[in-house]
Amino acid sequence: MAGLTLSKDEVRTMKRAQRREKRQEGFLAKARQSREESKQRARARGWPGPGAGSAVGIEPSLEVIGTTVQVCGLWPFVTGSAAPTVGVPLGVHLTRGFPICGDPIFYFMANLVSNPSMFVLGRPGLGKSSLVRRIEAIYEAWGVLPMVLGDLKPDHVDLVAAQGGQVIAVGPGRNAVNPLDRGPLYPMLGELPEAAEREARSDLRAFQVATVTGLLQQASGRSLTPMESTIVSVCLRILDEEITDRQPVLPDMLDLIESKTTAISKIVQDQGDARVYTDRTRDLTDVLRKLGPEGPYGSLFSRPTTVPIKLDRPVAFDLSSIDDSDMTLQAAVQQVCWAYGSSAVSAAKRLAAAGVVPERHHVLVMDEMWRMLRADPRLVHFIDALTRLNRTMGVGQIMITHTMNDLKLPDAEQTQMAWGFVERAGMVMLGGLAEGEMGNLASVFSLSRAEQTMITDWSSEVTINPETGRAAAPPGLGCFLMKIGKKPGVPLRMVMTDVERHVNDTNRSWAGMAREMEHHRRKATAEAVAERLAEPAEEGQVA
Repeated sequence: MAGLTLSKDEVRTMKRAQRREKRQEGFLAKARQSREESKQRARARGWPGPGAGSAVGIEPSLEVIGTTVQVCGLWPFVTGSAAPTVGVPLGVHLTRGFPICGDPIFYFMANLVSNPSMFVLGRPGLGKSSLVRRIEAIYEAWGVLPMVLGDLKPDHVDLVAAQGGQVIAVGPGRNAVNPLDRGPLYPMLGELPEAAEREARSDLRAFQVATVTGLLQQASGRSLTPMESTIVSVCLRILDEEITDRQPVLPDMLDLIESKTTAISKIVQDQGDARVYTDRTRDLTDVLRKLGPEGPYGSLFSRPTTVPIKLDRPVAFDLSSIDDSDMTLQAAVQQVCWAYGSSAVSAAKRLAAAGVVPERHHVLVMDEMWRMLRADPRLVHFIDALTRLNRTMGVGQIMITHTMNDLKLPDAEQTQMAWGFVERAGMVMLGGLAEGEMGNLASVFSLSRAEQTMITDWSSEVTINPETGRAAAPPGLGCFLMKIGKKPGVPLRMVMTDVERHVNDTNRSWAGMAREMEHHRRKATAEAVAERLAEPAEEGQVA
């Protein structure tokens, strides 16, 4: 059979078809290769493929048009940024929903705040203690040991006990705390270099002087005279030098003054006249007797500390046994416990720096400040000295009270000093506050009108749900505005996990009463129904 002969046009058509097929094959090969390569990198909507997290659609950004006068300084692009994920996870942003983290120590280590301290303000029942307990719980897991120096309700005892910490019950008929106690690490100070030992002893002496002076002023209801303050300082120095085999106590100070020691006689300037000496020291010795074993406080302050503090675990001083009506005693025990814990941590820091003991990190929690200041406004000087000493040692600190009105004292100078606690705090957590309870917060932290409105809205009263007839949760429950200096605040709502609910239930006693009332209500209802069924039915009525 003779071969077929193609025309020139047919040949050109066939070649074009072959070239087209080759191009198609090359395109498909490149497409397959590009598809395989794309699986190795994320696209604009996420990673491709089933279950890889690719977004179906992306919401367009909000665009706002304005003149150059209206948006001057904002052009060309404006976008919000999330808070830094540094520190303890606290909750979520109130409006944007992203996680909010923050705490004084880890913010300080990240250079986000100037000192590792936090002040928490908010009306009762809105979650201040729950917020602080969250920080304490995470701190313990991260190696920072919480020390609650005076838990009056108590709010923190359950958490510290759950962490395997040390709970010390202090009060009349319970454990004693010695205001002259030099701490469990005092015997080790001799192992420090000479200069470091001198500084450590000076710090401890400062704690002792502040504690004893504040305690004597509170017990006497007046400020000490310059002569009495000098006598206290000299007595502490002499007792520190003479009593080395045990901790000195207040009766030792009383005996030292009544022995008419030469050093004290020079301060009194009695010119060798015993009657003049007695007259000039009588007020001081009377107060020391009041704090002695025969006084109204019994042996609470007059004997050695019953349970020495342990610095290798969380600690809480449980003061809940002290009657709420005795605010003077509450404040006295508070200040002694604060000073005792602070001095112990101060000594531990000095010894750790010299390699004598292991390095440990602590955060000191000082709750219910208002009780101490209301009992004796002069104690603001004691708190001020204590906070400044802690700051120099690099120890974390959290102070808690209700409102700025708690820090508004009779004397203007004292008020400024108390307000300084908040101003010097590295970060401030503001819960619900009424407009008249903010003090100088608006000016110190540049609170915007929107921020002030938000805080006052959180302090609103609870409302009744018309469908259930029960009160809804307070609008500001768990809500806080985190302020760092004059920067815009971060509004957040604390999110509590199921694991921590038990140790955060501070209303268990009321819950028990509610269960009992519900039991009685149901019992009464059942009895009423039984009586109604027992009544004879009227004619034509179905029982």
